[in-house]
Amino acid sequence: MDRLIGTVSMGVRTPIIETGDNLVDIVFDSVNKAVESKNIEINDKDVVCITESLVARAQGNYASCEQIAKDINDKFKSDEIAILFPILSRNRFSVCLKGIAKGAKKITLMLSYPADEVGNHLLTLEQLDEAGMKDLSQLMTEKEYRDKFGKNYHPFTHVDYVEFYRDLIESEGAECEIIFSNDPLHILKYTNKVLTADIHSRKRTKKILKDAGALVYNIEDVLNEPVGESGYNKEYGILGANKSTEDSVKLFPRDSFKFANDLQSRFKEATGKNIEVLVYGDGAFKDSVGQIWELADPVVSPGYTKGLEGVPNELKLKYLADNDFKDLKGDELNNAILEKIKHKYDEDVVHNENEKLGTTPRKLTDLIGSLCDLTSGSGDKGTPIILIQGYFDNLATE
Repeated sequence: MDRLIGTVSMGVRTPIIETGDNLVDIVFDSVNKAVESKNIEINDKDVVCITESLVARAQGNYASCEQIAKDINDKFKSDEIAILFPILSRNRFSVCLKGIAKGAKKITLMLSYPADEVGNHLLTLEQLDEAGMKDLSQLMTEKEYRDKFGKNYHPFTHVDYVEFYRDLIESEGAECEIIFSNDPLHILKYTNKVLTADIHSRKRTKKILKDAGALVYNIEDVLNEPVGESGYNKEYGILGANKSTEDSVKLFPRDSFKFANDLQSRFKEATGKNIEVLVYGDGAFKDSVGQIWELADPVVSPGYTKGLEGVPNELKLKYLADNDFKDLKGDELNNAILEKIKHKYDEDVVHNENEKLGTTPRKLTDLIGSLCDLTSGSGDKGTPIILIQGYFDNLATE
């Protein structure tokens, strides 16, 4: 019988994970119980995906505001610092900001406009048009911002982030000055001690400021080593952190590649199947209404097995049907396309580039991680493990 179902993405429920848990055992047992309950068979090239939160929780990779403050003090050795280009997020940045403010006496906070880098808007483009602001490199003070635009609230959270971040900094006893600009060099008019908080543009921003003579760190440099008994992430610091409590954050997990390989080995030993494993965070997709790009983590996947490297190699079915085989119909058309797909990896086959046009050659880890994030959600579904079957199949797979 022909295969009528292709890729399937399934959420798998688990117990609540606590610090010190053996996550390899828990994930293995949870997946096995789930497939047995539905009479599903594990196959080669199935992908078992685990949210980064589970890995970090099992590691106990947490840090307090006090530990963040100490690292800020140790790095800058100054009472006055600037924070550059943070995203507007209570979950992602508010507790980090609280810890940073705890380590200083004055914070100059520079926000990008009209939005942060992931699309959380302070202003709309229409507001800028009405104010006659064509040059988005202009520097604005908080008073100038308020005089021109008044109070503005996030469309989803209904938070005025200018007011929220000011109140949070001042609640830690620090003086706060807020300015608005998209030019990182503008901050040097206020201080040359700068903590950049941008995510995907962080390397460029840091280089621009270093070249201008600033003492500059990115938040990936904060808690890249433990402070006392704190968690840490050597590669990402507090980048990718989430709010845990009012005074602590959960950091992005460490050693995710090792975890992925260990779990893959466990499945191989127990089942004989060669599965792939991926640890995933935010998906790389954009909300069409709020214009928010979901990816507030530094990467979609901090760790995965070797079989998930690379990009898909696909042919565009509608192009083949409308061009290469436009004179064929029915079974003859179907069989011709199947043969084309079966031989797409043959070394002697040269493909017309148009046959691949529009097949989205993104990294497999970005595509699969985004599928997982959409499947598991970020609330109370209770499925932090995703089992994906048939992802590497195509129309010719028997």
